[in-house]
Formats: sequence, structure tokens, C-alpha cells
Amino acid sequence: MNTTQLRKLGVPDDCIHAAIEGIQISAGKGELRGNEIKRLIGEVLAAPSDYVDHPHFGRLACELIEAANFLRPAPISFEVWGHEIDDACRAQMSQACGLPMAVKAALMPDAHVGYGLPIGGVLALEGAVVPYAVGVDIACRMKLSVLDIPTAQLTENFHRFKNSLDKGTRFGIGCTHERPQQHNVMDADWSVTRITRENRDRAWKQLGTSGSGNHFVEFGIVTLEQRDEQFCLDAGEYVALLSHSGSRGTGAAVCDTYSNIARTRLPKRYEDLGRLAWLDIDDEAGQEYWAAMNLMGEYAAANHDVIHRLVSQIVGGRIIAGVENHHNFAWKEVHDGRELIVHRKGATPAGEGVAGIIPGSMADPAFIVRGKGVANSLNSAAHGAGRRMSRTAAREKYSWRAVQRDLEVKGVRVLSAGADEVPYAYKNILDVMKAQSDLVETVARFDPKIVKMSDDGRAED
Repeated sequence: MNTTQLRKLGVPDDCIHAAIEGIQISAGKGELRGNEIKRLIGEVLAAPSDYVDHPHFGRLACELIEAANFLRPAPISFEVWGHEIDDACRAQMSQACGLPMAVKAALMPDAHVGYGLPIGGVLALEGAVVPYAVGVDIACRMKLSVLDIPTAQLTENFHRFKNSLDKGTRFGIGCTHERPQQHNVMDADWSVTRITRENRDRAWKQLGTSGSGNHFVEFGIVTLEQRDEQFCLDAGEYVALLSHSGSRGTGAAVCDTYSNIARTRLPKRYEDLGRLAWLDIDDEAGQEYWAAMNLMGEYAAANHDVIHRLVSQIVGGRIIAGVENHHNFAWKEVHDGRELIVHRKGATPAGEGVAGIIPGSMADPAFIVRGKGVANSLNSAAHGAGRRMSRTAAREKYSWRAVQRDLEVKGVRVLSAGADEVPYAYKNILDVMKAQSDLVETVARFDPKIVKMSDDGRAED
């Protein structure tokens, strides 16, 4: 019997797989054929509770009972920080909170619409992971390194810093270094999944590159108002290197592969959730995705290590302090006594005492922060200023060259970028920081001075 015939018999779409499985077992053992199977399925449909222990169609009976009793739960509530969050973003978060295993959620003040989960969304699930709630750019992250270079050198030796950014990394979709860079992450076990094994060489070629979208590498000045023991730095101003990028093409391949697997398993009654399709953390696909995601975390960290090593060597500086963090990732954490899978898509970990960095736009400051461990935010904070305008709208409204000249007057030299990344496309980072003053404390401020981004106008974040 095929799917169409089963539907005509009255088998719900959610239960067709179980019906086919029962038919295959019966046929394989030669116990039932043709009309006998059709008659038996009809009996199971009429009284499923009488067949829950049937050797071939017990699963079908159980799924029929579950489908008959199913009542889709109402979405859980979620906490919101900030006021500049539109209705579409809130609606998208509410849809994510309708996942059957959702336990707790929060929306950060930089939030805006994304794919599946909003960017700036934090979602805690029990026993499940959603690839698109982690994001396409798995382990997209920030890294800041403080260098032992006098701040005056940023203006006095501009071309020295420009040269280090031009040569120390690569920008654009699919970009690679001419020669693969060295890092011990390439000695890790890339065979944990088929997709990571097949993409290992691609990842190696892209190691130490920045990609596209809102990714950047920039020099600026860190201002520390008082000595900080964690970073072992006295109050003062320091030259610093700040980068934003993730796991490049391999991370995207992992996301697409396992999100597609999840979508094929999405129950019919949840088909409207689309990119919010989940994987059971304990089944084979869930375990594979978890292993691949964590490998991408190591790879993204290595990517930044290589960029900072190359750029600092070329500019002639020594790294004396630093801070870094993921903001597209999932963690196993205990909240209210339960182990949960906490997805932070465009959100910074902000557990008590945890250091991180939250950037603004190319014209606005970034902030080194320390988390306050607020339970209602799931120990999270914003990951940046957050977009207030789409990429298309920004390209249509602004001339990049005019913006570049305006920024230079303000003391910010932008070597390359696209109109979709102009500062006006972003929320005010000072407003974002004010809205989450209960989530993080500010340790230091970073003001960008020399910025490099991709100018291909394509999103990769």
C-alpha cells in the first residue's frame, strides 16, 4: 500500500510512517497480505487502544491515540529587554516559544527578525536542539586583543595599520588564504560527522579569514577608567584589535545539513515552524549536530586566533590582554534545577563575572562587559547594536562613499565596506547598553579608528 491509499483509508499524515513500517514488517514475515493488511489497518483505525500491543501495528496504534489526544500547547512567555523591538520580531519569538519542549526564553535589546529564532533571541529547550536557533554562522564570535603599541601610532603610522588589515585576513564570500594557515584545530577529529569530514579541506583554506556580511576587523582605542585585575591592565588608553567572524562556509554547511534533517522529521502538526525544526539531543542526528557544532566552536575560535596572530605580527605589536566570546551557539546549562539546551542566537553569555565584548557599528563604540548573572535573561545580554534597517533598505537609501567621507571627518577610517553596513542601519549602541544595564556592567570602552569589512554587499552573519 502506498501513501495515497493509506490516506484514503483515513490514516493521518503524522501516522503514515508507522503504518508503512507495520506493513513492511507484516509483508517481510509473510504473515499478512493485501486485503488482510487493509482490513487490519481499518480495525486499528477504529479502535487503536485494542492494538497497542500488536507486534506489527502497535506503534501505529500508539501514534493514533497520541494524535487524537494532541492539543498543541500555548507558547511560553518570554522576557524582553529594550523598547526598539518591532512586532514582527516579537511574533517570531512567540512562535519559537511554541516549541513543545520550550522551557524559558528572552529577547535582548538588539533583537530583530532573523531566520527561525530572532537575532537577539535566547531560547532554552529541554532535550532538543534547533540548528537554526544556533544560526547559519555557527559560533560567530567576538575577539579583542590589547596591543603594546602607543595610541598615537594609529594616526602617525596609518599605512602600517592599514597594511596589516589588508594582509592579515581576507574578506568576501568564499574567501581563502593563498596558503592554508596553521593551527592545532586542524588536528582535531573532523570525522565526527560526514559533513565536517568532507569540509575539512575547505575549512583549512578559510582558516584566518573574515568572510562577509557584518564581519569586520578593526583597530581602535580601548579606554579603561580604572585598573582591572582580570585583564591585568592599569587605567588608561590602549591600542586594540577587534574582530567579528565565525565558522565560515563549513559552519553554514553543518547548519543546512542538520536543519534539513530536522525538517524531514517535523511532525505534520508543527510544519508551520519550518526553520525551527528540532533534533532530539539524544538521537543519532542530534548527537552528530552537537559534535559538529562544538567543533565549529573550536574552529571559529581558531579563526580569530589566526587573524589576531597575523595582523599583530604584521603591525609589529605584542598582545598583552584580551577577551572573546561566542554569540551564535547552544550550551548545556542548568536553570531552575533542570539541564536545558540554551540557544543564544546573536546573544552574549552574561553569567555572573563572565567577560565579553559587545560591539556597536563602525562609527560607534564597543564595550568590554562583565555579566551579572540575571536568571530571567538566561544569563545573557545583547551581542551588538542590532539592525533597525534591512540590508536592501540601507543600500537603497545611502551612498557608501558619502558615508565613508563623513566617517573620516569624525576620525574613523573605513578601508572597505558596503552600504548595507552603514552606521545608520543600526540601533544606537548607547541605548542598547542602557536597556541592559541590569544584565552587564561596563569594564571598558573601545572606539573604532581603522575599519575593514567586505564590500560585496552579501550577508553571511
